[in-house]
Amino acid sequence: RSLVLFAAMALLVGGTYTAFHTPVDVLPDLTAPTVVVLVEGPGMVPTDLEAQATFPIEASMNGAAGVRRVRSATAVGVAIIWVEFDWGQDILRARQIVTEKLTQSAPSLPPTVKAPYLAPISSVMGEILFISLESDKHTPLELRTIADTVVRRRLLAVPGVSQVIPTGGEQKQYQVQVDPRWLREYELSLRDVEITLAAANRNSSAGFHVTGGEEYLIQGIGRVRSEEEIGGVVIASRKGRPIFVRDIASVKVGAELKRGEGSHNGKPAVVIGIQKQPGTNTLELTKLVDETLTDIQRALPAGISIQRDLFRGADFIERALENLTRALRDGAILVAIIVILFLFNIRAALITLVALPLSLVASVLAMSWFGFTINSMTLGGLAIAIGELVDDAIIDVENVIRRLRENATLPDDKRRRAIDVVYRASAEIRSSVVFATIIVVLVFLPLMALTSIEGRLLRPLGFAYITSLLASLLVALTVTPVLCSFLLPRAKSILSGTEPWLSRHIKALYEPVLRLALKVPVLVVLTALVAVVGAGWKLSTAGRAFLPEFNEGALTINAVTIPGTSLEESNALGAALERLLLTVPEVASTSRRTGRSELDEHVQGVEAAEMDVRLQMKTRPKEEVLQEIRDKTTLMPGMNVTVGQPISHRIDHILSGVRANVAVKVFGDDLATLRALAKQVQAAMTGVDGVVDLSTEQQMDIPTLQVKVNAAKAARLGLQTGEAADMVETAYVGKEVSRVLEGQVSFPLVVRYGPQEKKSLQAIRDTLIDTPSGARVPLSS
Repeated sequence: RSLVLFAAMALLVGGTYTAFHTPVDVLPDLTAPTVVVLVEGPGMVPTDLEAQATFPIEASMNGAAGVRRVRSATAVGVAIIWVEFDWGQDILRARQIVTEKLTQSAPSLPPTVKAPYLAPISSVMGEILFISLESDKHTPLELRTIADTVVRRRLLAVPGVSQVIPTGGEQKQYQVQVDPRWLREYELSLRDVEITLAAANRNSSAGFHVTGGEEYLIQGIGRVRSEEEIGGVVIASRKGRPIFVRDIASVKVGAELKRGEGSHNGKPAVVIGIQKQPGTNTLELTKLVDETLTDIQRALPAGISIQRDLFRGADFIERALENLTRALRDGAILVAIIVILFLFNIRAALITLVALPLSLVASVLAMSWFGFTINSMTLGGLAIAIGELVDDAIIDVENVIRRLRENATLPDDKRRRAIDVVYRASAEIRSSVVFATIIVVLVFLPLMALTSIEGRLLRPLGFAYITSLLASLLVALTVTPVLCSFLLPRAKSILSGTEPWLSRHIKALYEPVLRLALKVPVLVVLTALVAVVGAGWKLSTAGRAFLPEFNEGALTINAVTIPGTSLEESNALGAALERLLLTVPEVASTSRRTGRSELDEHVQGVEAAEMDVRLQMKTRPKEEVLQEIRDKTTLMPGMNVTVGQPISHRIDHILSGVRANVAVKVFGDDLATLRALAKQVQAAMTGVDGVVDLSTEQQMDIPTLQVKVNAAKAARLGLQTGEAADMVETAYVGKEVSRVLEGQVSFPLVVRYGPQEKKSLQAIRDTLIDTPSGARVPLSS
């Protein structure tokens, strides 16, 4: 008996310790091992990038060892490819396979496409926190620079953080904005400026100078560190007079061409998304990130604030833990009340309740051993099991009390030892308890056979339920009899030999009902059959869903306007939608990310925005609040708005790559035919009951100003068509020729025309193109 009690105490202590060190997450890891490949082709339109880069890479990935699915999305200048592997594959091995395939496909990629690279190891379910950087005193460029060089670097140093993605603000770069008129005046070209700046902005080493027993490194200092130094670089000499960069261009600190914007509560901000590494404890990591953000805030310039109320995955976990704690508390109280009422013995209630913590910590130990995390599903399994964890112990305790009472009424010479009575009483119901528990376990065993994402989601629930139930059986067979032998034999209510008054009255009421049922068994069976048929009919009419709708306390809203809309106009529409949402009383805050961040792993055009909306529920039901939000979003003309929740939104993305509960995909070769079919599909689904936020993915052609090079005329001038296109790209997009160091941070040095040079169509036609003969001709020729 002492050994059993010692083992129970060790289990309780060890299980509690393990519970505090088991990773905590919102949901089990639902993503199959996935490697994300990013491909950048500056200035390339989606059709060209898809044909020249996306398709060759996808073709090389298909058929690779362990690959189950390859998906891609392509936009202007960027393509993202998701390579999904079979469940259970090692992610590092998967990344090695993808790297090898990329090496094989690299020779087939055009020179205009940058070398593909892999995104960090993370998943869409790994977004644990969104914060914003805001200031009324600093410019968007200053905010984004601090976000990139201070906040992002500090957060990436936190153990467990895999990626930090800033959206919004303006990325800093040193711009040499060339005036084409002065190029003509001094007979120079953009190419001359590129070569000169690339050669001028570098240091060199010329060995060592040894003197007096010491050596000195000979270092040539050529790097530029300011706009003045860049402007002072000599490009050429005309009639003995040097021509400086400042003579033909304005040198300034400017903003890189951006394709994304961020805001918080309708005001411009830099929104920063923080993703965790797989298997990291979300609660512990969120705490570490919060502490780091507090340190960062103290070091930031006055006027810049970090807002942390945009989205927190830890909030949902904490609510789930609170719900489990409440369920445990209420379950324990109810069990104690019922046991005391029926057995009329506080000691019996305490013995029964011991099964709860022991069973739960045993389940946590098992989850830790088998690699499960504490999440919504495992907590759900424990919550479901709470009502049954004391069943076996109650049966055992009740039978022990009954036999001890009977033994107490016997003459002294016929009474058995208390420990013998406890042993025989436990042995009497042992087989019944074991078989009853096994039958319940068998009901949940099919969950363990589920595969794919359903298995990843529901297996943890079944595992937590089964292990806790088996642990309760083990407790009932070992710990419960031991505690009964210690605590019950000397209890006054047992030594009296009388049953509690509640049990006697219930038996008195039950006996006539039992006699009636035995006299007319046909009536009882017919009543049971009618009840079964009625229940079956109701079940057939019940709704079906993959998951119950979580009450996450937040919404994720996607808003898409017409493709071709500029970032400025799309940003203005998004801000108007935010202001509209903030008029709903239950909306506590909003944050928005319009377009795509430079580091984002999702292709989202500037016409699309994603909003995180935090709710503070009041007296109204959630359905009424959602209806008001949907009614208000219809006031935004030309926008398709989809309302969801953070977790369900991410699960939808994992299942189909589309952020919606139900996604219909139409495949084919002709895009115009696909669009027509998509409209027919949408029209067919419009009248279906329960369908809301119905929309077709916006894939319309965007307005394009095309520069088509006449191959014959270019050949007469000795030009390749690609060279002319490259010069146009340099003139209007800019070309990074070097980087300018500021302490430990570097910023791009870019050569381009000034913004006024593409304000009119004629200015673009007049762009000078250098020819191999030295002549410079306008683009229009």
